[in-house]
Amino acid sequence: MKISIVGSGYVGTTVAACFADLGHDVTNVDIDETVVDAINDGAAPIHEPGLDELIADHGGDRLRATTDYGAVRDTDVTFLALPTPARDDGSIDLGIIEQGARSLGEALAEKNGDHLVVVKSTVVPGTTEDQIAQLLAEASGKDIDEQLHVAMNPEFLREGSAVADFRDPDKLVFGARTEFARDRLRAVFEPLVAESSAATVETGIREAEMIKYANNAFLATKVSLVNELGNVCKEYGVDAYEVAEAVGLDDRISERFLRSGVGWGGSCFPKDVAALVAAARDADYEPTLLEAAVEVNDKQPERMLELLEEHVDPAGERIAVLGLAFKPGTDDVRNSRAIPVVEGLQEHGADVVAYDPVATENMRERFPGIEYADSAGEALDGAGGALVVTDWDEFAALDGTFDAMADSVVVDGRRIVERRDGITYEGLTW
Repeated sequence: MKISIVGSGYVGTTVAACFADLGHDVTNVDIDETVVDAINDGAAPIHEPGLDELIADHGGDRLRATTDYGAVRDTDVTFLALPTPARDDGSIDLGIIEQGARSLGEALAEKNGDHLVVVKSTVVPGTTEDQIAQLLAEASGKDIDEQLHVAMNPEFLREGSAVADFRDPDKLVFGARTEFARDRLRAVFEPLVAESSAATVETGIREAEMIKYANNAFLATKVSLVNELGNVCKEYGVDAYEVAEAVGLDDRISERFLRSGVGWGGSCFPKDVAALVAAARDADYEPTLLEAAVEVNDKQPERMLELLEEHVDPAGERIAVLGLAFKPGTDDVRNSRAIPVVEGLQEHGADVVAYDPVATENMRERFPGIEYADSAGEALDGAGGALVVTDWDEFAALDGTFDAMADSVVVDGRRIVERRDGITYEGLTW
């Protein structure tokens, strides 16, 4: 099948490469010529395990990129995978996806025959039908549910494992209201369904939109709950990980997302929970539990700094921050827990030196004035304290490297460093 995808960010690029690997003919549309050129040259524009190989195999061949929206006319279905960033009040900003919908509609005005537009971006219930579909209809001059069909297919890809998540999904959600849209979505995903054990959920468009928010809100709340329990455990000298391991054996709960630590970040949980809170307030409902989940999450970086201060006065001290990406396996620093940690250290007058295997340049845009090391060892050398924020595997193997610190105080926000003699170790919840 011929597929077009508008947007070449973390979601759009990954989905495009994976669709091409399934045998589809894929065209990526993006306004950034640098990204377009990279894909056509077989180079991934983002860091994501497994993506380099897929784009190297298919870029410029089965997977092509262009800045020309007109290319969508030669495809059977178009996915909108554009950002919906959060405003200051937590509500989502639809400006980018609305402009994309207008440009897409203008291109489809010249197409004969039916076309399916699938919203892949995360949007609150009602957005696809009430706003995106209307923009498409106005720009194309076509009737919705007749020549032009719309659907919602939320993504559940985790950065750092997005390719693996695409290939082996827990579920596929098809939100549609016409049989044409449902049939075309089935055809797009037929090769994936045949290769995986994914459950397929066929539902309405608004239900599909809400499923994504409910999914992320549940997981975010689960992380905050285990962090709250972990904080209580630490006060009583209880190993929170042993507690969580036992709790996770209950099949109603499971062990996934029961690792207490410095909290959740990234592009999805913070934005989606904030959007759901904002939407609830707009409906005159106060989402108390979700607000509490955010509050607990926001306090976790503060706890790291409090634990550091129990052993070291950060003022004037060289303090190492290990890990800048919001999670291992990605170079994405959006809402990384390292951001409030670095800000807190700066407020306390610390001399911050940071290290991350792949995310340094992205974080440098946010904090151009701090020192960035080329290795964990360089960051730790002479440091009076270290904060481990991202659980990269290489940090688990540092061991003797901590001996190069002026004062081996290690606050581990991810329980990846092994506690040993010679280190003043503080686990965030142990």
